[in-house]
Amino acid sequence: MGNRGMEELIPLVNRLQHALSSVGIAGQDYSLHLPQIAVVGAQSAGKSSVLENFVGRDFLPRGSGIVTRRPLVLQLLNSETGSIMLMYLYCLGKKFTDFDEIRVEIESETYRLTGTKKMISPLPIHLQIHSPHVLDLTLVDLPGITKVPVGDQPADIEYQVRDMIMQYICKENCLILAVTPANTDLANSDALKLAKDVDPQGQRTIGVITKLDLMDKGTDAREILENRLLPLRRGYVGVVNRSQKDIDGKKDIKAALQAEKNFFRSHPAYSHIAARMGTPYLQKTLNQGWLTINNIGIMKGGAREYWFVLTAESLSWFRDDEVSHS
Repeated sequence: MGNRGMEELIPLVNRLQHALSSVGIAGQDYSLHLPQIAVVGAQSAGKSSVLENFVGRDFLPRGSGIVTRRPLVLQLLNSETGSIMLMYLYCLGKKFTDFDEIRVEIESETYRLTGTKKMISPLPIHLQIHSPHVLDLTLVDLPGITKVPVGDQPADIEYQVRDMIMQYICKENCLILAVTPANTDLANSDALKLAKDVDPQGQRTIGVITKLDLMDKGTDAREILENRLLPLRRGYVGVVNRSQKDIDGKKDIKAALQAEKNFFRSHPAYSHIAARMGTPYLQKTLNQGWLTINNIGIMKGGAREYWFVLTAESLSWFRDDEVSHS
C-alpha cells in the first residue's frame, strides 16, 4: 500500500471513528483503536479558542463553568468547497452552512443528554467540517478539568471528568494536546499531570501554552516554550487567542491570527522562536504527528500494527517492525 492507498484509508478511518462511537456503550473498549488527538485542559484554559482558530470561525458554545459536557469529535477535512464551509452533524444527519446554527445544535444535543444542571455524558457528538482552509485533522474536545462542583453537579464531578479524559488519553495511539494558560504555574497544570500519568516520557504529548499576552509585566514563558522547564519530547507551542472582549466584539479570527503572528515576531522573549509559535504552526505540528493504528489488520489483512506519518504534502506508512524505536 503506497501513499495513494493510505490517503484512501483516512476517510475510512474517519467513518469508523463515527460508527464505533455512535453504536458503542459508554466505557466499552473496542478491538479497533483509531488514532485521535485529544484536547485536554482546565476550564477557561482556552481550548475552545484554539479549536475555533483551527477552523477560522466561531462555532463552539461558550459560557461559565463546564461548557463542553460531551466529547466533541471534530473532523476537519480539506476539500474544495469554494468559499462555503460545509458542516455535518451526525446525530441529526443534517448539513449546515451557518456557524450560529451549528452552535445552537451542539448546545441542544448537549442538553438532550445532560440536562441543564451541568452534568456530563461520555456519548460523543460528531461534527465534520469540510473547507479549503483547514488541514486534515481529527480532534476530540473534552470537558474542562474542574475541581469544585457547581450548583446541582454531583460531588464527584471532578472524578467523572478525569475518568472521561483518561478513557481517551490512555490509548497509545492518542496524541494529547495539553492546553495550559501561561499565567498559571506550569508545575500545577492539570492537563500536563494527566498526560504524564499515561505518557510519562512525553512522547505523545504536545504542550500548548495560551494567554501569553496576559502574563504579568516583566514575566515571560521563554523557558517553557524553549522546552527547558518541564521538557516534552514534542515540545511546546505558544498561541495567543482572542480575549473575551475580542469575542464579544466579534473580532475576526483572521485578524486575530495576524495579531498573534505580530505578537511573537515583536516580543523580545519570543522573536527568536516566532517561526515555531502560533496557531498555523500548531496545526502543521499536529498534521505531521506520528500516530499508531492498532489492529489495522481487519482492513489490511494479517498485520496487527502499522505506523503512519501525515504531512501536508504526503503520507507514508511503515510496519511496526520497520520502525526504529529509540
